[in-house]
This record gives sequence, C-alpha cells and structure tokens, in this order.
Amino acid sequence: MPSFKPNLSPPEKAFRVAEISKDSKSRQAPPAVLNTRPQQVTKAIISLPIPIPDDRPRPPRRNNSTPQQPPRYANPTPQRPPRFANPTLQQLPRNSTVPQPIHAKFVRPRTPPTVDKSYRKPTRLTKNPFSTPSYNSSSSSLASLAPSISEKFKFSLAVNPNEWDLSDHRNDQPEADDYLHNPDPNRDRRKDRGGSIFNVRAITNLGCVIILIIGLVAFFAGYPLLDYFLHNPLPTFGGYNLGGINDTGQIPTMTGGWSLIDRDTPKEAYTKPSYTWGGDQELQLVFSDEFNVDGRTFYPGDDPYWEAVDLHYWGTNNLEWYDPAAITTKDGNLVIKLDKKDTHGLKYEGGLLASWNKFCFTGGLLEVSAVLPGSSDIYGLWPAIWALGNLGRAGYGATLDGMWPYTYDTCDVGTLKNQTLNGQPAINLRGNDKDHGGNLSFLPGQRLSACTCEGEIHPGPRRKDGNPEAGPFVGRGAPEIDILEATVDKRTRTGHISQSGQWAPFDARYVWKNTTENMIIHDPASTKYNSYIGGIYQQCTSGLVTTDQDCYEHNTGCHSVYGFEYRPGNDGYITWISNGKSTWTLMADGMGPNPTNKIGQRPVPQEPLYIIANLGMSYNFGDIAFKELKFPVHMMIDYIRVYQPKDQINIGCDPKDFPTQDYINTYIEAYTNPNITTWAGYGQKMPKNKLIDNC
Repeated sequence: MPSFKPNLSPPEKAFRVAEISKDSKSRQAPPAVLNTRPQQVTKAIISLPIPIPDDRPRPPRRNNSTPQQPPRYANPTPQRPPRFANPTLQQLPRNSTVPQPIHAKFVRPRTPPTVDKSYRKPTRLTKNPFSTPSYNSSSSSLASLAPSISEKFKFSLAVNPNEWDLSDHRNDQPEADDYLHNPDPNRDRRKDRGGSIFNVRAITNLGCVIILIIGLVAFFAGYPLLDYFLHNPLPTFGGYNLGGINDTGQIPTMTGGWSLIDRDTPKEAYTKPSYTWGGDQELQLVFSDEFNVDGRTFYPGDDPYWEAVDLHYWGTNNLEWYDPAAITTKDGNLVIKLDKKDTHGLKYEGGLLASWNKFCFTGGLLEVSAVLPGSSDIYGLWPAIWALGNLGRAGYGATLDGMWPYTYDTCDVGTLKNQTLNGQPAINLRGNDKDHGGNLSFLPGQRLSACTCEGEIHPGPRRKDGNPEAGPFVGRGAPEIDILEATVDKRTRTGHISQSGQWAPFDARYVWKNTTENMIIHDPASTKYNSYIGGIYQQCTSGLVTTDQDCYEHNTGCHSVYGFEYRPGNDGYITWISNGKSTWTLMADGMGPNPTNKIGQRPVPQEPLYIIANLGMSYNFGDIAFKELKFPVHMMIDYIRVYQPKDQINIGCDPKDFPTQDYINTYIEAYTNPNITTWAGYGQKMPKNKLIDNC
C-alpha cells in the first residue's frame, strides 16, 4: 500500500474524509458511503489523516529557472509528525469516545470517479515541510496536494467509523491460511511420525540420484573403456613408435611431407602387376623411399625408417667396420661406401643400413633399383640387399642366437640343439657338413619354438589349432630372404647375384625337394641352380643369376631392378627378380616335411621382415682381389619400394598375428648392445622345451 505524507503543521490534527472527482469544480465534502453493499471490500483498515489547507501565500519563486531547494527543516527543532501520518492498518473499537484517526473500509465504486485534469503534482516543497498546502482559489483541485488515497485507489469512505461494515473482518471468521498458524496436536503428531518412503516424491528423488550416479560412472569409467576398445590405435606406419620415429624415441628433423610413400614416387608406380601371377593380381604400393633429398644421414634418430649401425659384423668375419658415416644420399641415390681406412683396429670401413623395428612388411613385393659396386669383372666385394625377421637384429649376436634362420611351427626334434634327441636321428650326425665331422647342425635349437612350455617367456601368439602334440605357442624365429648377394666368378670374370632363402631346421644332407614343381626357373639362360646348399648354421635354397654387366659402378653405372615377391605360409612361394624380370620361384612344398630326419613343414617366412642394405668384404663369401680393387667403391640405390595385394595389406613390425614389440622391450639390452654376442652371454636361459624338460 502506498504511503501518504500530507503537509500538516504540528497543531493541526483534525481528520476528515475527502474525495476528489475528476469533474468536481469546487472543493466539497466527500460523499457518504452508499447504502448498497460494495462489490469488493478489502480486509484492510486504514488510518487516514486529512490535511486542512490554509490560505497563506507561498514564498515567491526566484527568477532563475531552478527552484530554491528548501532546508531540510524549516524550524530548528522539528516537531514529531502525527502518529498516523502514513496510512496504517489498525482496528478501531466500535464504542470508543476517544478521538481517533479516521478509519475506513475501502470500497471499489461501481463507476470509477473522475479526476480533475487540472491537478498537477507539486514541483517543490514549501519552506516549512509541516505546513499545510495552499488551495488555488480559482480551482477546486488541490494545487500542491498529492493524490489522495481515495482518488488513487478509487475508494469512498464514510465519515463515521461506526458506519463501516466490519462483518468480514471479525476475529471469529476462519481464513484460508489459518492452518498455518493454528496448532493441531493430532495433525502434528501424525506428521511428526513421518510417512512412508515409498511415495512418488521419494521414488523421484531416488531415481534422480541413481541417474546421476550412473552418469558419473559412465563418464569416468564407461567412456574410457569404450574409447579403449572402440578407438583405433594411432598408427606407427611400420616404425617403432607413433609416426614411425626410431627406437630411441627421437623424432627426426626432416623437410618435406614424409610418409610411408615418398612424395617423389611417380604416380604410375603406385600399382603394378604381380611378377608371379601377372595381370591376374594387381599389387599396391605401401612403402617407398626415392632418396631424392641429398645429404641425408642415418645416425640413430636421424631418420624415421632407417638407421645405420656402428659395429663390426663379426658373425661372418667381415674385414670392415660398419660406420654410419659411410652412408648418405647424393644425386637421387642412397650411397653406401666401402673404403680403405684404419678404424677400430680394422683396415676398411663400410656401411649397413636397416629398417629394423621401424618399417616391416609381411608378404608382397620388395623391389629396389640399384647400381652394384666396383666392376663386373673384379671379385672380392660383398654387396647385399636382404630382409630378416624383426625378432633378430642384424649384427646383434644375442638376438640371433636360437632365432636365425628358423621358420618353424612344429614340435619335434627340429626344435632341439644339433637337431637330435638322444643321438637320433642318426642321419643328422654323419654325411652332412664335411668340414664339421659330417654333422648336420650346430644350431643351439629354436629358442621360441612350438614346444615351449607354458609359463615360459614367449612373444606369442598362442596356438589356435588345439594341437595336443604341440605346446601352447606358435613357433617363432628370424628367417632370411636375400634379394641379392653380388659376386664375380673368379674364373669367368662375370658378375652374378645369389638370390636365396635361408632355413632351419635342415633337411638331411641339406637337400630340399628341388623338383621342377617346387623350383621354377623362369629364364634358364640367365639363372641356374646354386651349388651351395648349406652348412652347419643354415640351409640355403639359392639361384645363381647373371646380372646386367653394364649396371656396375665402374662400367656404365646403369640401374637395374632387383627384388623378391612372396606369399607367407605353408602354401606360399617366393619369386626372385633381376633386371626387372622374374628369375626363379620356390614353392612352399619344396620345404615340406622330411620323414628321413623327422622334421616337419618349414613355412615361407610368416614373420614381419625388415630391409637391410650393406656393403663389405669377407673371406667367408669368397676370394678377394685386393690388388685389382680400387677404393672407395659405392653401391647406389635409386629407390626401395614395397607392394602388397590390395586385399592383403600387412605392414608394421608388431602385427597382431606375430607380435614382436613386447619381447624386444623385455630384452632391449640385447637388441641395443652389439657386444652381447650370445643368449647365454646375456645371462639368459633357453625357454623350457616340452620334449626334454618337465612342463
């Protein structure tokens, strides 16, 4: 309810009811309350003081446009305003004789009263805030009086309070909100005992809490689990880690948009027909390096796919030290140099580059375009481009011990040391390697065989065929396939390459089933069967191929295309390529079971293979014409490309079917320290084999 503060002087305490109508022409007493009952009656009683105007003249205004602000108090000591200066709710006793403020019941009239439009709100206070306002003699409206309550709320008030109708405001009449204030012991006792928790409100609250808990669990536990199982892992692009970074975790600083496929690879080279099946099978490019950026280096951490070793390759009694400084790129070629140089106690320095644990592939075509070092008529150099299973690192003897060149998944005597059990089969002990007492094998046995006992460390995978004769794991190894090992015939002074595969365990006398069905020579004029078939450390299936005699460094220096295409498994094959043409093919049946010395099928390598290119010398490979060789010599590679059938893409060094990463990380010192030459020297034991150990 709005407050009303009339300008009354302290002595003036008279009260009256006034109503101002719009059409009133003069000041008059307010009309009496109608006898008829009003339509709407409020339950409030208001104390309304009515000012008595005086005719005292107002102070003159100043000449300026801004009216003078009156002082806060005109008198030094202002008197207390009337008790009921503001309308307040108060109930008046009916028979009181004491002068009381006027009380009124507000009645909304049927027809709204009119208000004099000449009325205007006072623009300034009188000098004395407690003085009464003056009336304009020429108008019946108040000159400075604010609108009255009756005018503002359209109510008519009777002068006599006894005439007010208070029948609707008696204390004995119930009101709608009485239950909030009136105590009820019975009702309150029932409510104090509480109610049932099984009601709509309780169930709703509990449901909201449950939904909130489920949401939190789903967000903090469910989402990470779903992301783990449904999210595709970030690719390593065939490398050791994300994005193909090297095994040290270093990211190479390289310009250009490097990826698995070199941007300089011609578009027409993105696909090509199979060398084995021709147009019946199209192969897709999955990796390439064109080596078009000059000055590349291959120290650890320099390159995402390649790393040069820094070691002596003692396993084949090489005469040189392999140093990363011997490998670079120049004029669009990878250049591996062999030079006469005193280093690390040796007189020669060469280079070996490998993609070990960075880029690997399983199945498909590995193709290179290369210039062979030296001349086609000077013998003694040993350039090689080859592939090896990722579980064995070239030059790191401990990793190869019991791993190279095994490709075997049968639990029998072929997994054991010297390939014998209690001196049997006897054929494995005589008539084989004439330089070593006729023994067939000096290998220590397959370290990660199909006979490995449960609980032994093994990279997996576990067997799915349920073969009761085998152990729980698939046999693993580090097999080798050679694109080329270049040699020059000392007698004819003609350049050749050996294109071969190395295998273990061995057939008796190293004789495999080289029938016309299993050994297919595509061009007998340039390819023949290699007479070297193996020794106590390897069995070899090899074709000896005459090269393009011009494609040597000191001849015309042309590039020739070499490679091999293969399909892994017991029904696989390997086809070798020289000068851009197929030379010969080995079918998997050629390495099938051999009941003579009780061994099983040796599958075409199923391990992820990495790529190696090296240039050195060794008497193990043949005689060396030191007087004729002119150092330095260089092997130059224009490109290295890998293709696979479109429906059989399988790249990476840690595939699910043949994992390697966890095992390598477990024995990382053996894979990074070339001075550890044997598994026993590393302080490790061969895993238990169910044929000779208690499992």
